Amino acid sequence: MSKTVYDYMDWPEIEAVVYGEETAPRDVMGPRLTPDGVLIQGFFPEARAVAVVIGRKKYEMELEDEAGYYAVLIPGRKIPDYEFQIEFEKETKKFKDAYAFGGLLTEDDERAFLGGVYYEAYKKMGAHPMVMNGVAGTHFAVWAPNAVRVSVVGEFNNWDGRALPMHKMPMSGIYELFIPGVKAGDAYRYEIKAKGDVLLQKADPYGNRTQPAPLWNSVVADVSDFIWNDSSWMAERKKYDDRRQPVSIYETSLGQWKSGKELVAFAKEKGYTHVELHPVMEFLEDGSDGYPTSAYFAVSTRYGTPAEFAALVDELHQVGIGVILDWSPAQFPRYAGGLEKFDGTPLYEVKDPEMAVHPMWGTMLYNYDSPMVMDFLISNACFWLEVFHVDGLRMDDVDAMLYLDYGRKDGWTPNMYGSNENLQAIEFLKHLNSILKKRDPGALLIAQEDGLWPELTDSVENDHIGFDYKWSGGWTRDFLFYLSVDPILRKNYHDQLTLSTLYAYSEHYILTLGSRDVGSLEEFMAKLPGDEKQKLAQVREAYSYMMVHPGCKMMAPGTDMPEGLAKCIQALNTLYKSLPALYQMDDEYDGFEWVQLMKYEENVITFLRKTEKPEETLLVICNFAAIPYENYQVGVPFAGKYKEIFNSDAVEFGGEGVVNSRVKTAKAEECDEREYSIKVKLPALGVSIYSCTPGKAPARKKVTAAKTAKDKTAKDKTAKDKTAGKLVRTVKAKTPAKKSVKEEKATKVEEAVKAEKKAETVKKRATVKNDNNKADRNSK
Repeated sequence: MSKTVYDYMDWPEIEAVVYGEETAPRDVMGPRLTPDGVLIQGFFPEARAVAVVIGRKKYEMELEDEAGYYAVLIPGRKIPDYEFQIEFEKETKKFKDAYAFGGLLTEDDERAFLGGVYYEAYKKMGAHPMVMNGVAGTHFAVWAPNAVRVSVVGEFNNWDGRALPMHKMPMSGIYELFIPGVKAGDAYRYEIKAKGDVLLQKADPYGNRTQPAPLWNSVVADVSDFIWNDSSWMAERKKYDDRRQPVSIYETSLGQWKSGKELVAFAKEKGYTHVELHPVMEFLEDGSDGYPTSAYFAVSTRYGTPAEFAALVDELHQVGIGVILDWSPAQFPRYAGGLEKFDGTPLYEVKDPEMAVHPMWGTMLYNYDSPMVMDFLISNACFWLEVFHVDGLRMDDVDAMLYLDYGRKDGWTPNMYGSNENLQAIEFLKHLNSILKKRDPGALLIAQEDGLWPELTDSVENDHIGFDYKWSGGWTRDFLFYLSVDPILRKNYHDQLTLSTLYAYSEHYILTLGSRDVGSLEEFMAKLPGDEKQKLAQVREAYSYMMVHPGCKMMAPGTDMPEGLAKCIQALNTLYKSLPALYQMDDEYDGFEWVQLMKYEENVITFLRKTEKPEETLLVICNFAAIPYENYQVGVPFAGKYKEIFNSDAVEFGGEGVVNSRVKTAKAEECDEREYSIKVKLPALGVSIYSCTPGKAPARKKVTAAKTAKDKTAKDKTAKDKTAGKLVRTVKAKTPAKKSVKEEKATKVEEAVKAEKKAETVKKRATVKNDNNKADRNSK
């Protein structure tokens, strides 16, 4: 052993390297200049001999510690370009010295990360193939502040955690290391030595690729080299920020399609504005459909490569279709290589063990009190919106984030005020939504939340959470319950059909008849009464009613649907996108007006969809009875022409053809408290939509026809009105005709709460009535 070499070496730090406890190996083993030359060191366990190769020259290294620590002094006053040649028992390897290279992260990056504002962490955290100082390799970075030591392991170092310990940045606890020669496609893990001499093997939280499940090794991938052709779409999508655009979403999973091109062709042909994809991030359990995400920054190997997914998004954008991803920022799964106790301590999860595991799913809940955990999730959202150009995120299980007692009967800890709101999650969501709206204009932020959280879709500037839309679970449940009732008995549940107009303007809603709600077409039809033809008619009617009801739309009919239903959906999407009355004033009371609210005996509702232009008004008549009506009279908003532009019972859609082919001219006959009316044919279990063209008022005609008792009842405004539908009418009557949007929004929180309470009361009454009806039938 050379005494000169020995004297230059830092033996306490070398001992830490040998025992696997060194957190700054670059400071110890990096090449450095000395008065006697260049000192080069390295730790190579299991090596039989090591040499430093500089061009054609080779310098044998001395074994300084029998554990495998080598060193050599090379003459010169400049650190040369060198590599190691290492002889093992069965092979000889050559590679560059990892500790001769610096890192990527700066102190500013660290400060931003610690503050929870390092939104582009995905650019430096994880594994990134690159060229550094003219040498190709991969830069690794991982957050593990409480680890004793972190190493990168893979085939390139025989999965030996002693070989490549990473360099810790003391301010943040991020470990980083550039490893020459490691390339895209190489599998790797992080070996973490935790306190107590515990060795953990972990996947990369920021990794961009994994091996196919159930394996969970991370894989180096390059996600920065895709060439996009969607500049026009990306420039124009900011229009969706005004929430006055048509949004018709097709919900699906990539696993349902033979290829991306098949999905693109289907969505384009049917006329959807967006597709919503079940999680495309990597997951381990096939039966879960991706919701317990195991690798947040990686496209699942089930769906191809990152480049193939980017190509799918690009193709959808080029045909004018946006892409929304299901995203799970509420919880993560428990598995050995996952986020749980990542560095041996509760790092990503809630620190209180009683609150860390969700009792409904057995998954871990995120610690939103940690700026670094918040940064992990926010940067992940930015990653999908900015790297893969996706156009929105539907956030799963938001109620599990907002409520500390969600899914828990007992055993939960209240917040500092003694209530059940998760204050940290609220601040996280505000932070997330405000940043995404600033960075990615036009991206849609959607909450799946079944609670009664007020003003979920109001802005962060107004001290609310700031989602763009909320799933209307209440509308879906009420509507599907109504449809499940035999048409003969539907009059007893009319409020389930009309109740949604009580709260339709308390939030910005997406109406859902997706796979989670109705299942497959076969499962949807199984929920409906009648024979097969009637069931299909009700499916068409359901989609049609959703399309004319205030709110954005989401559905999931499969490619196996009958041709008639496919044509019906295509026609509905075409109408929806072309008629401003169906979307432009979705969030304003003046965009909707009842014509016939209480025709419960007939199972009919009639209403108007409007804009500020009378000529854009639409008349909608929905018949949920199993019988058609001839010469059905309905009041109209003004004198003029009324043309049926859609009928769900059209023969081309698979219906009976009970349509109105001729334009109807309004007559001066009072009906529904309106001066003018028309008479039309109503198909059984069908929806009709009429365009309304104002015209010259016809001469007044004296009304001689006696009104039926049922019509008189429908017009009656006395205090006997007790149903939810009549309550809507009373509210509408009391609402000033010219009330401004600002005035309406000032009181809509209170109205929403009252509406939800009233909804619960009505549901209870309906349940009691249903039970009584069943009891009566059973007694007979």
